[in-house]
Amino acid sequence: MNVAAIKKNDIANGVGVRVSLFVSGCRHHCKNCFNKEAWDFNFGKKFTSDIMEEIMSALEKDFISGLTVLGGEPFENENLDGVFAVVKECRKRFPQKNIWCYTGFDFEKDFLSGEGERHQKIMDILSQIDVLVDGKFIEEKKDLSLLFRGSSNQNIIDVKKSLKENKLILLDGKWERTPGSTDIYEI
Repeated sequence: MNVAAIKKNDIANGVGVRVSLFVSGCRHHCKNCFNKEAWDFNFGKKFTSDIMEEIMSALEKDFISGLTVLGGEPFENENLDGVFAVVKECRKRFPQKNIWCYTGFDFEKDFLSGEGERHQKIMDILSQIDVLVDGKFIEEKKDLSLLFRGSSNQNIIDVKKSLKENKLILLDGKWERTPGSTDIYEI
């Protein structure tokens, strides 16, 4: 796995101040993607134990709410092992912090059913995370009023409840911007 970027004080990709890991490699190639350079699996730096420690060190700060993993595409086959290592280590060291992940895949169609090694790796990752934002970015459904997603087809999913019920369950909350609002969301 390659790492495209690490943002240590991110407020755009989940609730609160977060550490965001952008992985490299994506085959979705959404029209007007905000991060086209991360489509290339060779973009950025190789994921190493030093990068793991950099991420974990950034998460130690009390004001950091949690970790967000996005890309590129965290659920490309080439990224599954590295993403699992990061979310597992985060959960182990910081059980009080939440973990968000973004994917262009469809949670119900692509993740809930299946078998084999790929499906097991996906389930291993999902078992460690709290919130999944799913769905490709669709330019024609772009909506700037939405929080934490770019187009109206994307869902903010409560992963723990969804896995328990074996169906998509949206995360409770109001996920649209209100003009002039200073709402602060917590999960």
